[in-house]
Amino acid sequence: MKSYQVVDFGKPLELREYENPQPKGSEILVKISACGVCHSDLHLADGYFDLGDGNRITLADRGTKLPFTPGHEITGTVVAIGEDAKDVKLGDTGIVFPWIGCGVCEACVEGNETLCEAPKYLGARLNGGYSDHIIVPDSKYLVSYGSMDPATAAPYACSGLTAFSALKKIPVASSNDWIVIIGAGGVGINGILLSPAIHKAKILVIDNDPEKRQKAIEAGAEKAFSPDDKEEIRNVLGIGAKAAIDFVGRPETTDFGLSLVKKGGIVIVVGLYGGSLKLSLPLVPMRSVTLRGSYVGELRELKELVEVIKQGNTKLISVKKQALETANQAMSDLRAGKVNGRIVLIPN
Repeated sequence: MKSYQVVDFGKPLELREYENPQPKGSEILVKISACGVCHSDLHLADGYFDLGDGNRITLADRGTKLPFTPGHEITGTVVAIGEDAKDVKLGDTGIVFPWIGCGVCEACVEGNETLCEAPKYLGARLNGGYSDHIIVPDSKYLVSYGSMDPATAAPYACSGLTAFSALKKIPVASSNDWIVIIGAGGVGINGILLSPAIHKAKILVIDNDPEKRQKAIEAGAEKAFSPDDKEEIRNVLGIGAKAAIDFVGRPETTDFGLSLVKKGGIVIVVGLYGGSLKLSLPLVPMRSVTLRGSYVGELRELKELVEVIKQGNTKLISVKKQALETANQAMSDLRAGKVNGRIVLIPN
């Protein structure tokens, strides 16, 4: 088994070779077909998330052991099955749901594994998809993608699921409403593409990069602006948007989102860029606004999303296939903002 692993936080990934692991109990061994490269992988490789004001969450403090293999947007084929695995057979293909909890706490029992306080996320706590094989803890985490190209399907384990779950947290919007999407990277583009499956609202996109703004229009956004175009944005929105989704997650982007929603509006923070927000507390009740977070999505939502895609009415995000050996370059390109759509790594 060839795996590109974080050996030292903040350093390039290193190729390590191991014997293929053997599944036990309810586990399955999946031969990886594709793995998307996500912005979260950069934070995981760096070893921390920036909380602002000089504070950090480190992976070491959260139980991540080195070396580990990043990557959580995984598709593949079952090649070995543990003795207790159910409803699975050799040759089955699917998207691997990576947001796995401890399995026994209240959140996990209720199917809200992303709310687990002791998660076992693939590509963070457990080895992930920058590899040619992966152990999946239970066959229930393999979601069939039907006839889709596995490279096209891979980003829906995170990028697509994250956008879908965030959109579902917005009260149903009508054709007269606006939803603002801040950040037109891979997750933001998925937000634009998936929005019509949930809402009738018009989409207004805000991004610094003119090329990404153009991609947003091509994906179906009604309008796309630079954050500097404040007057034009406000003229379009009138009294304000029903909701804003911040796919960047910086203080200035979340603050901008709060300024653009109307009374009773909701701002959903998805991005993990980092920092801390200063908030005018009286305006929260006076405007009856909601500020909430959304972190990826649940297994039931991935299944729902896949069914939406299978209906054939949703335009899918573009992917760029690259060899697994290019993992470090792919991460560098993503860090530099050079990626439109999604890079997907393909093992040999």
